Amino acid sequence: MTRIIAIGSAVVLAVLLGAIYWMTMGRGGDDRFAQCRESNIAGGAGAIGGPFELVSETGETVTEKEVIDQPALIYFGYTFCPDVCPVDVARNAQAVDILEERGEMVKPVFISVDPKRDTPEVVDDFTANLHPRMLGLTGSPEQVKAASQAYRTYYSANDSEDDEYYLVDHSTMTYLVLPETGFADFFRRDASAEEMADRVQCFLDAG
Repeated sequence: MTRIIAIGSAVVLAVLLGAIYWMTMGRGGDDRFAQCRESNIAGGAGAIGGPFELVSETGETVTEKEVIDQPALIYFGYTFCPDVCPVDVARNAQAVDILEERGEMVKPVFISVDPKRDTPEVVDDFTANLHPRMLGLTGSPEQVKAASQAYRTYYSANDSEDDEYYLVDHSTMTYLVLPETGFADFFRRDASAEEMADRVQCFLDAG
């Protein structure tokens, strides 16, 4: 009788362990980046990111596969932005430099949401002043809209026919995207360059 009880207990334990494994691993609990994330993302990380086609600062048409060929920090903004974009993008560049000092290469990417004014040449000037490895992207209104929608960003130009100095309202988050897994997490404006570097490092180590 004791042996039967022991066997029965072992079976129950095996079933419970199997159920726990299925709940945590089989249902998406195997997120190896869980300890790195600080943001709850509606729909999960897979709901952000995806295919896009844009024009690089050198005038070449590129896709997400060519842009995200290494870990990347992506920011959607515009070159005429008076204060927010320069500060955010400069912080991103600083985070990239911190990571490079640690031996980690992360690509800083700037995607314009103002295709009307931001030609490849304009974007090139903007990124060149912020970081030598920063990739600037623009495109047609349709291309920019598609990329923005893929990353769930918001922008709205307050332009008119006779106003060349219009502003563009836009979201200000920076996205960490990895070549193999896609979107990993986002950073708000209040994150410092050091904090960004540490969190990116966590993802790189876990990957």
